[in-house]
Amino acid sequence: MAQNALAKEDEGHPKVGALIRARRRQQQMTLMELGAAAEVSVGYLSQVERDHATPSLGTLAQISRALGVSIDYFVATPAPHNALTRAGERNRFSINGSSIVYERLGAEFPGNQLSSFVMVVPPGYRSETVSHEGEEILYVLEGAITQRLDGEEMVMHAGDSLHFRGNRPHSWSNPTDQPARLLWTGTLALFRSSARPARQLAAKPKTGANKPVRKKVNSKEKRT
Repeated sequence: MAQNALAKEDEGHPKVGALIRARRRQQQMTLMELGAAAEVSVGYLSQVERDHATPSLGTLAQISRALGVSIDYFVATPAPHNALTRAGERNRFSINGSSIVYERLGAEFPGNQLSSFVMVVPPGYRSETVSHEGEEILYVLEGAITQRLDGEEMVMHAGDSLHFRGNRPHSWSNPTDQPARLLWTGTLALFRSSARPARQLAAKPKTGANKPVRKKVNSKEKRT
């Protein structure tokens, strides 16, 4: 029922890939520049833009920051008004095109560092391989997943947990025939709006590429 409701909500909404491509072109970034800024391979980014792949929430957060926007630019998520959430009352959401359902646990307040979600992972799901800033803790609530970390593969069952640095290449999957329910907590900024402009995060600019831009900005400032 919940997944059907989510599917109805997604009807008529632009796909994530189309939104990423439009924002990238608006920022006059190439796929290579965006890939370097987001620490995502150009090949995978191209698949995402063509809606041949759907990024995980963490990867979408990296792409969002590289494009200078909040993740809310790409996916409508419920924003908790306080720190207390009730079981069975939390709003759920998903990334358009993804089969994973998220429940947001964390609240936003000045200085907060943690993001936290309950994730329902369907049978057969396989994530992309990623590496990023910060650290993560995974705790399996129900079912089982296969976690890959630095090339090492481990099967995690209900009650198992894993704490690791996000800069270690990692991915995970649910090869079973039952959904898995996970608690994910990490310091990767997902919904904080303090993203730096894309050009500051992008790959090293070509020689002299920024000079015309600075002149235009300065001239506007003088006129105002």
